[in-house]
Amino acid sequence: MPTLRPRIPALAALFLLLAIPLHAQRRSYLLELGAAGAVTSFASVTDLDTGFGGALRLGFWLPFNFGIELEGLASNPKAVNGSSTNVLSGTASLLYNIRAGESSSLYLKTGIGSTKYGDSCPAISVPGSGPCGSASAFVAGAGFRAALSPTIMVRGELDYQRNSDLTSFDNIVGSLGLAFMVGSRPLIDTDRDGVFDRYDKCPDTPVGAIVNKKGCPSDTDGDGVADGLDRCPNTPLGATVDGAGCPSDGDGDGVVDGVDQCVDTPAGAQVDATGCPTDTDADGVPDGLDRCPATPAGATVDPLGCPGDDDNDRIPNGIDQCPNTPAGTTVNSFGCDAAAALPGPAPAGAAAAGAAAGTPARTQWVLPGTTFAPQSSTIGNAALPVLDSVATALKASPEVRVEITGHADEAASQSANDQLATARADAVRSYLLRKGVRPQQMQARGIGAGIANPAGAPAENRQTEITTLGS
Repeated sequence: MPTLRPRIPALAALFLLLAIPLHAQRRSYLLELGAAGAVTSFASVTDLDTGFGGALRLGFWLPFNFGIELEGLASNPKAVNGSSTNVLSGTASLLYNIRAGESSSLYLKTGIGSTKYGDSCPAISVPGSGPCGSASAFVAGAGFRAALSPTIMVRGELDYQRNSDLTSFDNIVGSLGLAFMVGSRPLIDTDRDGVFDRYDKCPDTPVGAIVNKKGCPSDTDGDGVADGLDRCPNTPLGATVDGAGCPSDGDGDGVVDGVDQCVDTPAGAQVDATGCPTDTDADGVPDGLDRCPATPAGATVDPLGCPGDDDNDRIPNGIDQCPNTPAGTTVNSFGCDAAAALPGPAPAGAAAAGAAAGTPARTQWVLPGTTFAPQSSTIGNAALPVLDSVATALKASPEVRVEITGHADEAASQSANDQLATARADAVRSYLLRKGVRPQQMQARGIGAGIANPAGAPAENRQTEITTLGS
């Protein structure tokens, strides 16, 4: 007698066909009652033909898609000798349920039980009458539930039974019936994010937002607009965004608002990473708008960033210490007559030092009295334009050497005044060094307080002089 009848594969195919979901409503289940018709294909060693019968089930659904189930199965197969044998079995199984649609499901099961063959065992074994007595059984199987309604299911199952004790043999059981879900309740997803309300920690998620397992929206770029709704999901951190999650750029400089620290950048200006205009030649006209991006430091420029040259001597206004040189005059790097004293007439605020007869005149720059605060050697902003002009001139004439003379007021002792005067001279020299003047072109000394400045300047004071020494 074959172990599997031809009708068993056909029954399995019918089970799969019926597993297609028939009704959609996701629910939470608690208790399952079931009844089914069953067919058992007995092992050939039992001398039993295929048996038809029925099964009753009582199941309890557990968290995490598990369940436990008690099942009783009865059949009345015929033996080889023509007699009938009652076969009763009971099993306890653990199920793992796999959702298929809203209410339908597939499941796997495994369990243990006992099977009783015959009502009583004869004193003498009758060949061909089938097994007699009880055998323990191991059960493994799989099945489906197809929803006819939220609480009524068509249930099909195919099981493998391994019997032992009497002798070891295998049976195959197929069943098809109904399951009734008692005490179930619908699972509601109000915000339609795929996480049911009873598990949803964020029940008001906007439709379309991507959520985590707790039902809360994710926001990868941290801009306050949830993934799934964010049309610009890679917005830089700190950017200001619109309702679609896209940043704005009010001044059109390529740096988004919220990150842009200079929100009124003129159109066309080049900016740094913070959105602020760059100005390579420091002439006050941003790169990108500056048509003369290599203007010398200290030159006076027009709105396009280009320096003027009123006397056409090719020394830009602002650097030109002789801005009214007659046309055709050969000038030095200071914009002054090359035939006159080197390096040229003193700039505004400077006094020309006297020179011995027959020797070249010297040029002297006198820094404003506000160059230093009282008792300080820190250079004030008022002196920077003059110092920048001096640096430009000395770099253009590397053969020229200068002496930097520092003064102090009379607010302290002679020793302290001398130290302060020297510190001020050294501060000026250090500034010119940072601007690129060669160290061998400069020497610095302090001469304390109460010493009158050249050309009748008051004896204050806090003035500092830079005097050419020649080449």
